[in-house]
Amino acid sequence: MNIARSVDEARQLRQALPESVGLVPTMGFLHEGHLSLIRCAAAANRSVIVSVFVNPTQFGPAEDYGAYPRDLERDLSLLKTEGVDLVFLPDADALYPPGYDSWVDIGELGTRLEGASRPGHFRGVATVVAKLLHITRPQRAYFGKKDAQQLAVIRQLTRDLDFGIEIVGCPIVRDPDGVAMSSRNTYLSSRQRTAATVLSRSLILATELWQGGERDATVIRNAMETLIQAEPEARLDYISIADQDTLREMTRLDRPALISLAVRIGPTRLIDNARIPPGFPD
Repeated sequence: MNIARSVDEARQLRQALPESVGLVPTMGFLHEGHLSLIRCAAAANRSVIVSVFVNPTQFGPAEDYGAYPRDLERDLSLLKTEGVDLVFLPDADALYPPGYDSWVDIGELGTRLEGASRPGHFRGVATVVAKLLHITRPQRAYFGKKDAQQLAVIRQLTRDLDFGIEIVGCPIVRDPDGVAMSSRNTYLSSRQRTAATVLSRSLILATELWQGGERDATVIRNAMETLIQAEPEARLDYISIADQDTLREMTRLDRPALISLAVRIGPTRLIDNARIPPGFPD
């Protein structure tokens, strides 16, 4: 397994990799969700690149950039076990050198949901993903469907800027209690971890209501909100029932929809989502 820490080194090592190449961008502190992306990439490509970079430009000033969990030694051990060919480990100066001032503005899609709650977030995401794709030149790049809006933003980015790279969305990986895997789950106390199941339980409730014939988005949203508000540890940020392509809010579920939410469990902000109809392709 080769490791590159500079852009030039990454480009040089990339040239030696057999085609095709799959890229898995991560912020490290790897869990089974990340490993599932790597396995998807390995199944469809001869070579796999994984980037490990906690991107400062996608964090707001009051967010957890400094506290974000990191364990590089463990990450590298897992990546070696998975047979990854190249690991790109840039520091912030490698991707944002002094004087750096060029950014990718994703437009309207990036202003909703997470974009509204975290101003500037998707500018940082789109910029770093564009740089990683440009540096590593994969045929395919792999992202988890838990970050559904991020997946939509990256697909728009690569389509609008003619990257010619296939963006592959991989299924959400959940723990046995239903909580979607996330590096931020490590912040949760035992009590908060139990409370965090309210996200997936509210999505199950929404799906059951839809399966029972309910099509009024307000009725479904209100039922989810009631369930979440009954959990003392939970503070709701948003519930969205939106067209899965545009992320514009829907009043009736008369076409495929993305139901997504953000909830604070104690101080930890978690996101999750489900698609209606269940299993409908994104």
